[in-house]
Amino acid sequence: MENYFKRNKIDVIEHLTPIVKTLKKGALITTKSGDEVNTMTISWGKIGIEWNKLIFTAYIRTGRHTHKMLEENGEFTININPEGKVGKILGFCGTKSGSEINKIEAMNLTTVEGNKVSVPAIAELPLTLECKVVYKQLQDRNAISKDYIEQFYPQDVASDYHSANQDFHTMFYGEIVDAYILEKE
Repeated sequence: MENYFKRNKIDVIEHLTPIVKTLKKGALITTKSGDEVNTMTISWGKIGIEWNKLIFTAYIRTGRHTHKMLEENGEFTININPEGKVGKILGFCGTKSGSEINKIEAMNLTTVEGNKVSVPAIAELPLTLECKVVYKQLQDRNAISKDYIEQFYPQDVASDYHSANQDFHTMFYGEIVDAYILEKE
């Protein structure tokens, strides 16, 4: 873990446009349980206000290693690079399972100790949202439109494959407790 980075605090609301534009292309969600740190590519998420708090909602399929880790430690970081240039990282971290490989070591990613959570940031994706889970809920299959069930949950790829589509998502509502952009000192 590297600690040679300055955290430049940001106002999340002022950075909504680059966060949302980048999220659509992909970001990392990083988790930690015990001594294990794992990161995974996501492109489903949202930012909003609930309980008068700024919340990042991450959608994680129940069969994912990241899901298991979030159940064990309800903290995570969202790691974004608004300038792009991280396609290789996102591709790798979106197709490999943290239960089989240490993606952070394999991609030689630089972790930076979290400021208010136990989970590190990833320096290569310097815009960081530190989050603590305040609510979670499994999606209700019966509340999702038939078209979306057919499109996103067609049940033809088993849970143990990276493109699995049988598992529904748990929505993890993370209160954003810190937000910054990492800058190498």
